[in-house]
Amino acid sequence: MLQGYSLPLSPLGQANIVGTPPWHFSGDTIAFEFWSSAHAAGAILPPGLTMDSDESGRMLALFTDWQFTAQDNELLDPARYQYREFCVLVAARWKEKPVYWTPYAYCDNDSAIARGWIQGCPKKLGSIYQTRTFAAPGPASAPIAPGSKFGVSLSANGRRLANGRLTLRQERAATQFALDRPTVGRRFLPNLAAGHHHAPAVDDLVLAVPDDFTIIDVWSGDAELTFPEVVGDELHILGPVRVSAGYRFSLSSTISDLTVLKSFTK
Repeated sequence: MLQGYSLPLSPLGQANIVGTPPWHFSGDTIAFEFWSSAHAAGAILPPGLTMDSDESGRMLALFTDWQFTAQDNELLDPARYQYREFCVLVAARWKEKPVYWTPYAYCDNDSAIARGWIQGCPKKLGSIYQTRTFAAPGPASAPIAPGSKFGVSLSANGRRLANGRLTLRQERAATQFALDRPTVGRRFLPNLAAGHHHAPAVDDLVLAVPDDFTIIDVWSGDAELTFPEVVGDELHILGPVRVSAGYRFSLSSTISDLTVLKSFTK
């Protein structure tokens, strides 16, 4: 019998690109809180979500250096289970509930892309980098201290899609800060059968259900963020008209569940 949680199924079940949940994540994030135009924010929302009238156009851009494991000590195989990721979150509402919508995401790892699609996160292949900090002090180790500077970038297909700079100013007591609402995604699997190309096999609006969500060592500071225009991509349409703050923090969470808010499959 062929085994596995995801394709490819195999006799031992070890060839699948994504293993069985729960999935555990830990990482360092540089985040930018910014405002796009209300028109651009509204145009990217799926059916079922509406603009957040209190925070119309507010968004987050997250650059994260991740380490992953499931139940088989995957963290001991860093070549397969370390990865970097970029995503955009748009402030919105599901009925009266404040949520974040995830219209775009990029990462540099095939397993992470597959997990994203399973979760309803539209991940694409990209190259993401951020300035790192290390325990040993030195000019190449950006300390977590007032005045330290961090840079981030996103590129895909040889083209730069995002640039950011953060200068730390102060440590924050609040551990949730801008990540103050759950995330909504869309599981979408197109249909290749002739005559059904416009009737997807799966089309669900889903709510992420993280366990043990933890954020520590939150610092805020002055930030700059740009999304250069690139042919074949639409991230630049959400480009910042104002960047309100930047953050650096560490986080961890476990994923083993989601909630289907609405199914659009006919």
